[in-house]
Amino acid sequence: MPDKNSGSSYTPYTVTGSGTNSQGNSYDTRSQPGGSAYHYSNANGSYYYSNSDNSTYYNSGKGGSGSATYTAPNGNVYKK
Repeated sequence: MPDKNSGSSYTPYTVTGSGTNSQGNSYDTRSQPGGSAYHYSNANGSYYYSNSDNSTYYNSGKGGSGSATYTAPNGNVYKK
């Protein structure tokens, strides 16, 4: 049976829900092969991912150094 994401091999997840929270930030919940995940897209241009492997990614949306932070499943933090 083909995967629900038949259109793209770059997105190994299925969006399971979406909405806007009380701060006006949009979000969606996702199902990934390893479990559940979610993504926030904030009104100030920043965005945040929490993945099923316990990694996270935050981008301030402002550009420049230190604007993006990736935290690996083992707890290591990488800044771009």
